[in-house]
Amino acid sequence: MTEEEDAAAPIEKVTRIQRVFINLLDTYSSRNIGKFLSNCVVGASLEEITEEEEEEEDENRPAAREASSVKLKEGTFQIVGTLSRPDSARPDFAVETYSTISREDLLMRLLECDVIIYNITESSQQAEEAIWAVSALNEEIKHFEKRKIFILLSTVMTWARSKPLDPDDSEVPFTEEDYRRRKNHPNFLDHINAEKMVLKFGRNVKKFATFVVAAGLQYGVEEGILHTFFKIAWLGETPALPVFGDGMNIIPAIHVFDLAGVIQNIIDHVPKLHYLVAVDESVHTLEDIVKCISKSTGPGKIHKVPKENAFLTKELTQECLDHLQVNLRMEALFVKENFNIRWVAQSGFVENISSILKEYKQSRGLLPIKICILGPPAVGKSSIAEELAKHYKLHHIKMKDVVSEAIAKLEAIVAPKEGGDGEEEGEEEEEEEENVEDAQELLDGIKESMEQNAGRLEDQYIIRFVREKLKSMPCRNQGYILDGFPKTYDQAKDVFNQEDDDEEEELRGKMFPVDKIIIPEFVCALDASDEFLKERVMNLPESVVAGTHYSQDRFLRALSNYRDINTEDETVFNYFDEIEIHPIHIDVGKLEDAQNRLAIKQLIKEIGEPRNYGLTEEEKAEEERRAAEVRLAREAAEEAEREHREAVETAEKIARWEEWNKRLEEVKREERELLEAQSIPLRNYLMTYVMPTLMQGLNECCKVRPDDPVDFLAEYLFKNNPEMQ
Repeated sequence: MTEEEDAAAPIEKVTRIQRVFINLLDTYSSRNIGKFLSNCVVGASLEEITEEEEEEEDENRPAAREASSVKLKEGTFQIVGTLSRPDSARPDFAVETYSTISREDLLMRLLECDVIIYNITESSQQAEEAIWAVSALNEEIKHFEKRKIFILLSTVMTWARSKPLDPDDSEVPFTEEDYRRRKNHPNFLDHINAEKMVLKFGRNVKKFATFVVAAGLQYGVEEGILHTFFKIAWLGETPALPVFGDGMNIIPAIHVFDLAGVIQNIIDHVPKLHYLVAVDESVHTLEDIVKCISKSTGPGKIHKVPKENAFLTKELTQECLDHLQVNLRMEALFVKENFNIRWVAQSGFVENISSILKEYKQSRGLLPIKICILGPPAVGKSSIAEELAKHYKLHHIKMKDVVSEAIAKLEAIVAPKEGGDGEEEGEEEEEEEENVEDAQELLDGIKESMEQNAGRLEDQYIIRFVREKLKSMPCRNQGYILDGFPKTYDQAKDVFNQEDDDEEEELRGKMFPVDKIIIPEFVCALDASDEFLKERVMNLPESVVAGTHYSQDRFLRALSNYRDINTEDETVFNYFDEIEIHPIHIDVGKLEDAQNRLAIKQLIKEIGEPRNYGLTEEEKAEEERRAAEVRLAREAAEEAEREHREAVETAEKIARWEEWNKRLEEVKREERELLEAQSIPLRNYLMTYVMPTLMQGLNECCKVRPDDPVDFLAEYLFKNNPEMQ
């Protein structure tokens, strides 16, 4: 593409483009770009953005970005596109979607569109299809009724091996004007070939305008490549987030909605420049990004690991690792100077982490579940809390553990440290040294309090430790189950109300504003009769009771104390009722369930579904294994039942056959006896009157041997008939 061709490209100020094709609408990048454009009015970016509009946009951005409806606004882009899998659900913002479609049919769909966007940032296999699409459309150019726009969404990885513009100054950034000098990463050869082909076919700008957008690492909403780091941090299973390599490489990046804004402006403006860079204004290293995620979501620490260790992370593909290892300074000069973009994160990832984190949690459904379980001793608080913690993957907070952890942390701070090697370790040690005096003072106060109260800690220390625990990142991420605390109205007020010493006197007696970060969402009030609780404790094994508060004297004292506290005018349950968190009351004694299964089932129904990532790969495999075992056991039981049933039926059949044969023999015997009885008179008659004459006739026949024995015998019997004689 020559400069003359650039100059010849006309600019249509208002082109009412309606139909936009985007490939792979069910992937992270394309889905969010499509969602963004479906809410954009055609030509809106041609108008200047006033400060009032920008402020209003900032206020409404979360709702506006997440909202999408099948019902289209008047004048907005109509989104159509392909899906990566046939079983993928169609995005609700899309008018039409296609899967397993032939290229001939796909070309017909492309010809119906005014804008064709091919996103090859998430699938290198789409580069070949993008080349086919732009070539096929170029062959049909003579049949275009109006100009079509083709946008190839590529990646800055096609610049990854570019030589510095100034060998003496590595901080000079690349801009759009340097695109002819770009050198691609070896793994992104298909991408740069696609870029060259798209630019080649954009010669007839009046009919077919083609553009290439080199996008930085995309973040925002579900977070794309950075999702792996967010998940590790959110789960809190590691003490520090990994940084692959030294982490000093600069990664060009852009919020996915800002990238969509760049595409919107290209469609509206149809600029003369056909190669654009889409990155924000930040110059963040990998270490900056990972450290920011760790501090805002996770343990707050990072640790550097060899680059080779990155391959051990299953979620990161080779393309993801290439993006994370790129070292490139880029500036979207043309975009900043010529486009009207309502930026979501113009200043970059780190500066906008709070809004980015909010988007991420909302899109992933990662909302904490905060539960407080209260009730008399031996009612089953800890066992129920333990089961709920497993089901919802929450942190089970017990007072004994909270206090011991807090004291151990203070002792670790005041303990002498060995010299660290790293710069980061040195900074952390310096910060800790500033807090050593405060920690030592607090430890001294704790020891004095425990000495004066026979080993018990005053409420002010317990409340302080509980608040710190509830405000810790794991509890803020996943949530918590607070077991058996607070016990009184004042304790609840001190734990959950906002700390404001200046207004404390003015607000005394009134409902204090609560601390929304730590306030529980569900309060479970367990109860049972004293007789039920006493019987439950009496039935506990001696090994369980020994050394616990379930010994007879301690239990009765604790139960009496609980009843006294909860008969006062202001109870802990009154506090939650006042702040509109109405406890879930369950009488454990009436359920008659020693294992509390019914109570747990009822609480799970009240609380609802878990709000986390769901099962890990290992847990899925374990669940599949258990399901397979259950299925095999069920099939084996069914087979055994079938065999048993067949054996019973066979035995019954044999028994019936034997019984039938027995009865048949009996009938035959009876018939035989009957015939014999009936034949006696006849036999007597024959023996007396027939057989003697017949025997004589037979003897005579044997002697004479006549020619006709029968006739001879008949004549003999006639002649010798006794009656005739």
